[in-house]
Amino acid sequence: MAVETLKKANLTLVKDNGIAEIHLHVNKTNSYSLDFYKELNAAIDEIRFDPEIKVVVLMSDMPKFFSAGADINFLKAAEPRFKTQFCLFCNETLDKIARSPQIYIACLEGHTVGGGLEMALGCDLRFMGDQAGKIGLPEITLGVLAGTGGTQRLARLVGHSRALDMNITGDLLTPQEALEIGLVNKVFPQEETRTRTLEYARKIANSATYAASNIKLSIMNGKEMPLNVAIRYEGELQNLLFRSEDAKEGLSAFLEKRPANWKGL
Repeated sequence: MAVETLKKANLTLVKDNGIAEIHLHVNKTNSYSLDFYKELNAAIDEIRFDPEIKVVVLMSDMPKFFSAGADINFLKAAEPRFKTQFCLFCNETLDKIARSPQIYIACLEGHTVGGGLEMALGCDLRFMGDQAGKIGLPEITLGVLAGTGGTQRLARLVGHSRALDMNITGDLLTPQEALEIGLVNKVFPQEETRTRTLEYARKIANSATYAASNIKLSIMNGKEMPLNVAIRYEGELQNLLFRSEDAKEGLSAFLEKRPANWKGL
């Protein structure tokens, strides 16, 4: 598949061999307004309808920031009702990631704070450089809460007590501290972060992607269900996989002691 590039004002979408890269370039700190989230929403829709894309990496083209979150001047000038709808739209956009079949990875090579962390929390996995800077939710210092999933997605990821502590203090963590509490999945040497993240993405994109997609949906949707209902949902997805071409190929390859030729079907 030829490399396809779609450049917008605030981000660039690059498709290459089963992987989509979303590059953020809003401004020096990637402090965003509604225009950015409209572009992000459109990029997610573009990816969802592309059967060739298996993994998505969200990254920044700015050297020191993944994102500092929403532009404070933009928020200060907006009416309360607009700000409420803005947060709702951001959450609806991030919710699409959880319901998309592709695996989303946030590649964090710079400071990831406020709405920037909330964006990363919307992704399935978070990889960070060891010198990337700080990560956290300082919204309380503005007299508000992290209203784009910062209280809810964070609590489900690291536990309610840790999420409460991070939100009510506004304290920022180092990459290693974030790794220790499970806020990020991996910490790489800074200069290797993007390369190692894309290596991981290629590994997944070249694997049994139909199974990977259903594993994601089973975990993401099942966590909101009672356990007995979630187990039945898991079983329904397993039934689909048992009938798939990849399952037949995987079993045959195992018995024949050869690499599998995955088709994503």
